[in-house]
Amino acid sequence: MATYLLKKSYQLKDLKQVEFNDLWGDHGIFTTMWIFGKPAKILFFNNHLTNLILSLKKYQIKKKSLKTDILKIINLNLSKKKKYNHLLRIAVNKKIISISLRKRVKPKSNFNLKLAKIRREKPQFKNLKYKKILSYLSKMDNSQSDIALVFNKKILETGTSNLLFVKDKKFFTPKKDYYEGNTYKFFKSKIKRIIKKDILLKEIKNYDEILLLGSGKGVTSVKSINEIKWKRKSLKKFNFLSKQYDLVIKNCNFYRF
Repeated sequence: MATYLLKKSYQLKDLKQVEFNDLWGDHGIFTTMWIFGKPAKILFFNNHLTNLILSLKKYQIKKKSLKTDILKIINLNLSKKKKYNHLLRIAVNKKIISISLRKRVKPKSNFNLKLAKIRREKPQFKNLKYKKILSYLSKMDNSQSDIALVFNKKILETGTSNLLFVKDKKFFTPKKDYYEGNTYKFFKSKIKRIIKKDILLKEIKNYDEILLLGSGKGVTSVKSINEIKWKRKSLKKFNFLSKQYDLVIKNCNFYRF
């Protein structure tokens, strides 16, 4: 079970605090950010906030002061005195803004994927239709496992992260039907070429590395997928991306309250 530091909800119209609602399953958008250190830093904060506002507009959730209101709620609930290593989640529907902070769990070196025949609804958006995925994740040790979402015998993403596949020193990613998260977008700017192709289950044995990229997982190397008897053959690209990730963490600006 996740360890929460806080869980609060506010009415969208007037920011009055109400009983907490995680909003899972609702018509709306969420984003999850890594907040760490003292004073606090929030990795890729501006990108997270920009994507959240743009997606909410496409979901017809609009308010002139929405960005200002979200910042106000974040500032109200964060502390300059606390040392963080948490995942900050902001979720919004047409009536509620919810904020939560849960402890960030570091992935272990024996990390594995479990196959699940699921495709997210409107996967190009970080929407709140996550209940089926959460039903899987709630039964797992998230420090060493995640689910690989499979549709039409193709792997798309995981329950929490984007996926990169490595073969012959080249990077591959699925063609479509997944959300491009901010960690993934950062690495797109660092990797010369990522080849988009269907990642077929029957071809997984050809890949040397499988990497998770996300706010919660950072850069994580998959050791195995037991159902299809895949095992990691290398850590070369994982080590390369980890160095890039360490640099962006080091250079991340302190959060301005």
